[in-house]
Amino acid sequence: MRKIIVSMWTTLDGFVAGPRDEMDWLQIEEQVIRYERELVEGSGGLLLGRITHADFAGHWPRAARDPDEAEEVRRYARRVDTMKKIVISASGNIAAWQNTRRHERVDPDEIIELKRGHGGDIVVYGSLGVIWSLVELGLVDEFHLLVHPVFLCDGKALFEGGRPPQRLELISAEPFTSGVVLMKYRPVDRAAS
Repeated sequence: MRKIIVSMWTTLDGFVAGPRDEMDWLQIEEQVIRYERELVEGSGGLLLGRITHADFAGHWPRAARDPDEAEEVRRYARRVDTMKKIVISASGNIAAWQNTRRHERVDPDEIIELKRGHGGDIVVYGSLGVIWSLVELGLVDEFHLLVHPVFLCDGKALFEGGRPPQRLELISAEPFTSGVVLMKYRPVDRAAS
C-alpha cells in the first residue's frame, strides 16, 4: 500500500511560516534540494490544498523551463510539473495545471482508495488544513520534517493547540551541513503496519 508522506520545512519552535506567511528563514541548499528531488522522483503523486496548489502551479512549470535555475532545481521542477496532483478544494476554484484532479474535501474512503492505488507514495506539501484533516483521520504514514536552525517565536504553527497529542516514532535523523536536520517520523499506532 502506498504511504501518505507529509514533507514540511519548519523552525525549531514548530512554525512553518511567519505571521504574514514569511518564508525568508529557509535555508535552501544542495542537500535540501537533493532530498526533495529524491522524494518526488520516488513518489506517485502530490496531495495539496488549494492555495499550495496555486502557488506551485504558478512557480514550478516556469522553473522547469528556466535556464537560469540550477539543474537540480529544474529536475525537481520537471518532476513536480508532470506528477499526478490531487487538490483539495471545496470551492472548485483551482489553478490550471496539468495532471490535476480535484477532491471536494478530505474523504477517508477516497484517501484509502488512493493509498491502495498503483505507483509511488503520495507527498503532501504545505496545506496545513489538509494535513490536520489527514492526521485527525489517522491517514498520515510518515512525517518528514526539515527542521531549520531558527526560532521565529511567532507565525503559523505546523499544529495548532486544542488537538489531541500524536505520538511519533523516529525513523531517521540526518543533519545537513547548513544546520538543517531532516527528521523522519511515523505515528506510533502505525509503526507495525
